[in-house]
Formats: sequence, C-alpha cells, structure tokens
Amino acid sequence: MHLRNAVFTAGAAAVVFAATAALAHHGWGWAEEEQTELTGTIRTVTIAPPHPALEVETTSDGLWKIELGNPRQTQRAGFVEGSAKPGDEVVVLGNRSLDGNEKRMKAVRITVNGKVFDIYPDRIRTN
Repeated sequence: MHLRNAVFTAGAAAVVFAATAALAHHGWGWAEEEQTELTGTIRTVTIAPPHPALEVETTSDGLWKIELGNPRQTQRAGFVEGSAKPGDEVVVLGNRSLDGNEKRMKAVRITVNGKVFDIYPDRIRTN
C-alpha cells in the first residue's frame, strides 16, 4: 500500500507542478503593473497556439515580442489571420516584462492601421 500511495502522491505533485507552470507562463506575474504604449512596424505575425504573437520593430530600441491572448480570446477580439501583416504600423498598449533587459510585452490592446483590437478589454487602463 505504501508504494501505491507514493506513486499517487508523485503523480499528484506532477499535475500540480504542471498546472502551476502553465499558470505562471500564461499569467501576468512576469509583467509590470503599469501599462505602456509601444509604436512600431510589424515584422512577423503568428496566430498559432499557444499564444498568437507579433514581432514589432521600433525605431528607438529594436525588436519586441508582443504576446496576445490565447487563440480564442484573440479571435473574439477580432484579430484573425489577415488582420495584420509584416510592414503594417502598430500601436500596442500593454504590460512590459519585469525584466528590463527583455523586450517582451503582453498586449491588452493593439491598433493596426487604425483598427482597434481589445485583446483584454477588462484590463485596459487609460488615462
């Protein structure tokens, strides 16, 4: 019986670890509380799971990785295949990485060619 309990406990611990790792990756704990705006040119667009993303080049500090919501959430915001392409100008409102050396941002809103996509409408804080 002790072996069965040990196996069960190890399995349960693995599930909890995996769930915690997934929440840490998908959560907001890695991002600053304050929202900032970033303007640049789209270099790549990825709509595929686990996170649709953009690579955006700015004139002041180079290439940034912009994470959007999960695929369904991003689609609900209206951002789908063909909504943006490399070369399009974009304004991103979002939360930057806590690591000041990392050029990464979680977008709450993106504006491409004047069209607004509210990825996380409940998180948008405007002045």
